[in-house]
Amino acid sequence: MSKKLIFSLLVVFAFLDIAGYLFYVNLDKPKQECEKQKTKNVKDTKKSFSKKFKYRKYLHVKNFYKDIANGAIEIGLKYNVPPAAILAIAGVESGYGRGYVAKITGNILSLGAKKTEAELPALNLPNLKEDKSKIIYGDEIKKYPANALEWKKRPKSLKKDYRKQNIAGTTKELDYFDKHPSEKVKANLQCLEDFAKNWINKNKKFEPFVKARQMLDKEVKQYGKEILFSKALNEKFIYMISGKPNSFNYRKSWAKKVINIMENTGLVELVKSLHVEKKSFEEAW
Repeated sequence: MSKKLIFSLLVVFAFLDIAGYLFYVNLDKPKQECEKQKTKNVKDTKKSFSKKFKYRKYLHVKNFYKDIANGAIEIGLKYNVPPAAILAIAGVESGYGRGYVAKITGNILSLGAKKTEAELPALNLPNLKEDKSKIIYGDEIKKYPANALEWKKRPKSLKKDYRKQNIAGTTKELDYFDKHPSEKVKANLQCLEDFAKNWINKNKKFEPFVKARQMLDKEVKQYGKEILFSKALNEKFIYMISGKPNSFNYRKSWAKKVINIMENTGLVELVKSLHVEKKSFEEAW
C-alpha cells in the first residue's frame, strides 16, 4: 500500500472521529441544556421565595420549622386545626424555639399547666452582660467567666414542663433537651397536639375555643380536610382565638404578629408543598 493511500485513509478516519464526537456532543446538548434550565429554575424559585418570604433567610427560622412542620401537618389533619396557624403561633410564642422557657420545657406554645401537670419552677439564671437577651443555663454556664454573667431570679413560668417525668417541674437538667434533640422534637410535637386536641375543644369552658372548634369542624365537614390549608381559614382561626377575654391571647395586636410570621415565612405555602405536592422540607423551603 502506498504512503499516499495510507495518508488519505488516516485523514478520512480522523474526519470520521471528529464528526462522531460532534454528533454525540450535540446529541447530549439538549439533555445538558435541560439540566441547566432545571437547576436555573430551582435557583430562580429559591430567589423568588427569599424575596417574598423574607424570614426564610434566617437559619434559626428554618431549623425551627424543619423539625416540626411535617408533625404539625399530621396533628392538624387529625384534629381539624390549620397547620400553618399552629406553626405561626409556635414561632411567636417561643421566639422560634429560642426563648429560655421553650428551650428548657419544650413548651413552644406557652401552654399553661393544669393543676395536675408539672410547671417550670422559679429559677436563678444568669444572662450575658453584653447581651442581656441571652439567658444561660445548664452546662453552658461553665463556658463563661463569672464577670461576664449577671444572675437574676426568674419567677415561676406557670407553663407546662414537657421534660421527662423525673425532672419535669424541677431545677434539675435544665439543658435536657439541648442534650437530647430527638426528645425535644417529641416534646414540641406533644405541645402542638395538646393545643389542637385539648385547647381547641368544644368542651372547653371558654367561648373563643368552643366557637373555633365548631367553626373548624363545620368547614371541614363542608369542604373536606384540604380547607385546613386555606390562607383565609388560617387567618380566621387566628383571629377567633385572640383579641378578647378568655382567649388564647387577649391582645388585639397578637393576631397581627402571628399572621405576619405566617405570611413572611410562607407557612401556608410550606405546608401545602409538604402535604399536597409531597415535597421534602428542603425542596419546599
